[in-house]
Amino acid sequence: MVDALTRRDFLTSAGTIAAGLTMAGLPLSRAAAADPEPLYRVSLAEWSLHRAIFSGKLNHLDFAKTSKEEFGIDAVEYVSQFFKDKARDEKYLADMKQRAADHGVKNLLIMIDGEGQLGDADESKRRQAVENHHPWVEAAKFLGCHAIRVNAASSGTYEEQQDRAADGLRKLTEFAEPHGISVIVENHGGLSSNGDWLAGVMKKVDNPNCGTLPDFGNFRVAPGEWYDRYQGVEQLMPYAKAVSAKSHFFAGGREVHTDYRRMMKIVVDAGYHGYVGIEWEGSYPDEYGGIRLTKELLETVRDELSA
Repeated sequence: MVDALTRRDFLTSAGTIAAGLTMAGLPLSRAAAADPEPLYRVSLAEWSLHRAIFSGKLNHLDFAKTSKEEFGIDAVEYVSQFFKDKARDEKYLADMKQRAADHGVKNLLIMIDGEGQLGDADESKRRQAVENHHPWVEAAKFLGCHAIRVNAASSGTYEEQQDRAADGLRKLTEFAEPHGISVIVENHGGLSSNGDWLAGVMKKVDNPNCGTLPDFGNFRVAPGEWYDRYQGVEQLMPYAKAVSAKSHFFAGGREVHTDYRRMMKIVVDAGYHGYVGIEWEGSYPDEYGGIRLTKELLETVRDELSA
């Protein structure tokens, strides 16, 4: 009896609300979708500004501020190369965190390079590579990130490299999991740029805390050998916890190398609605211009797909 009354009371209340909305001239369907979540959000990868940072024109500590003030982007992806010796420097990390917070910027992840091969054929070196990533897991947690991006470099046969990479990733993921940090792998050269191979590694790791970061442009498997970028992204999207919108050159408002409309449809059709990180690598226009062009394209495509 109580359940029946509850349902009836709910329906009566719902009807009253609907009538009120209709009287206000706002259809119920539109009212429910008055402020919908965007199909995806745009973030900025720090590598987009690597020339400015390496040249000293931009201080790494000002990256979050620049992202917000210059581009109106309020979520960032850091690169370990720009603060390589600071993974355990709590004072420095606290400064980074505070500066991002002061500008309303969300810290998403840290891209890690130069810490050894997680799929090294030498088991002791593989173990050392895993341990080298531990401080970055802790730094990511301190900064409020959700993940670290790593590489799956290895050597040997196709199957051997899968097994070795999966072993290193599994061990690192087991360390990162209690910290609330995901381990995500980018297609970043070698067999990792083979979508089928990397998807196979994910299956071998078999841990939901380990995923991928599909990059639109990094599908060069070997000199002169390229994996189909659309097929690769489609294969990696079931495991994606971030997406990298690589861009190099624009003509007529379009990125020349990647059909963004086709690529973002693959991303959205996979059920992904998280952040898509701009990663500009072109020479013309400059980094600031390239970032703006990529952001405009991502937003235009989002509007089209939303419609």
